[in-house]
Amino acid sequence: QVQLVESGGGSVQSGGSLRLSCAASWPLSKASFRIYHVEWYRQAPGKQRELVASLSSDGVTDYLASVQGRFFISRDNDKNSVYLQMNSLKSEDTAIYLCHILRSTGRSVDYWGQGTQVTVSS
Repeated sequence: QVQLVESGGGSVQSGGSLRLSCAASWPLSKASFRIYHVEWYRQAPGKQRELVASLSSDGVTDYLASVQGRFFISRDNDKNSVYLQMNSLKSEDTAIYLCHILRSTGRSVDYWGQGTQVTVSS
């Protein structure tokens, strides 16, 4: 069973930085982690979950407009891990951040982490 565990969240002042990590436990029976698209979502209280950043299996990135130029998504396939570097944080970035991966080929399979809280104080 694949499990995603996020870490790196916390409280930071406006303008600060955080680096989130998402580590996947990867059974040998599963198709390689490298064929999965990886994504970071966030959900703030009273708001819908939104896609913050994505990184496809072939290296294409995409970002929510409000984080473009401040957030950077990356992956390490050898470590079955995904990262989100967040710079110049703003109070509106406060949310629970969740890691999501989905298979890019073959049958539709996806997994979610439980999330890590990011709180930015002004």
